[in-house]
Amino acid sequence: MTSDHLSSDHLLDRARRLGQLFRSDDVRAEDRGDADGADALWPVEADFSLAAATDWLNSRPLTGADLRGRVVLVDFWTHTCINWLRQLPYVRTWADAYRDAGLVVIGVHSPEFSFEHGADGVRRAAEARSIGYPIAVDDSFGVWRSFHNHFWPALYLVDATGRLRHHVFGEGGYEETETVLRQLLTEAGAGDLGPYPVPVEAHGVEAPADWDSLRSAETYLGYDRTTGFASPGGVVADRPRTYSAPDRLRLGHWALAGAWTVAREAAVSHEPGGRLTVRFSARDLHLVATPGRQGTPVRFRLLLDGRPPGADAGLDVGADGSGTVAEGRLHQLVRRSGAVDTATAEVEFPDPGAEVYAVTFG
Repeated sequence: MTSDHLSSDHLLDRARRLGQLFRSDDVRAEDRGDADGADALWPVEADFSLAAATDWLNSRPLTGADLRGRVVLVDFWTHTCINWLRQLPYVRTWADAYRDAGLVVIGVHSPEFSFEHGADGVRRAAEARSIGYPIAVDDSFGVWRSFHNHFWPALYLVDATGRLRHHVFGEGGYEETETVLRQLLTEAGAGDLGPYPVPVEAHGVEAPADWDSLRSAETYLGYDRTTGFASPGGVVADRPRTYSAPDRLRLGHWALAGAWTVAREAAVSHEPGGRLTVRFSARDLHLVATPGRQGTPVRFRLLLDGRPPGADAGLDVGADGSGTVAEGRLHQLVRRSGAVDTATAEVEFPDPGAEVYAVTFG
């Protein structure tokens, strides 16, 4: 094997891992321009404005004027994003630990998928994740555009004078972010800030990814952004079709079997017995899914390499592989407890109506 081949493999592996760090919104992405950096200002009701929020949770509407004199951490999120879920324990811990020192944390929920619009789903996600800090519901992406943001998740730190002093896109960089956060609080006159770093506990779906074994990248299941679709004949967009799965799948490929419509955002199952099959290499496998427009819970059964998952079942699956999609969210299907190698997951829906949006890994 040549050194060039080794170098290519290394770069490919690095690209896959970087791809898991954050989600980019290509459609809405904007050039940050000359305002990006430590000297960017946060004028009241102008750039970096919260005024375009369509609703607020855990707080009355906040403005730049309300926040002058406070250090502000703004966290852009969408509640099905696995990268945000793994970042959340840090943001939640900082909000609690530094509140009395003058830190204000504001979560800005800018929805990736259409079913994530509306305050009700955001409220359920906030309650499930014990989020008590203010949340700006940003269904129109007005706050997103005012920050010229590109990514989920994204953190912005604004000092007490209204200047943007630090930003980070995606997972990681937690020690650096907390260091800057403490520096800004000290500049604002805070006293004893307590131990550094603040201890963070992350469990369940919020636990860090197993980066050493992660070789699979997030895959969308709607035709707008999908890759690796392996059912014979390819995708027929926006029309019902009976699909079949090949006998074997390559790593990173997926297939449908049964009666489905592949739409822009999601694949929708029409009849009992629809199946989704994924070939992956990671400790964790997640599925973003909803029970469809009727809202009736949809049962599913997971097989891992042809068998019930047993001890490798994720939080939303029984050891026998049984589970239910009762609301639109990210469902953890697999968390492997032993050695991680390439595996095939098959999800069968005995009930019609499932809408599947993406598979993610950890």
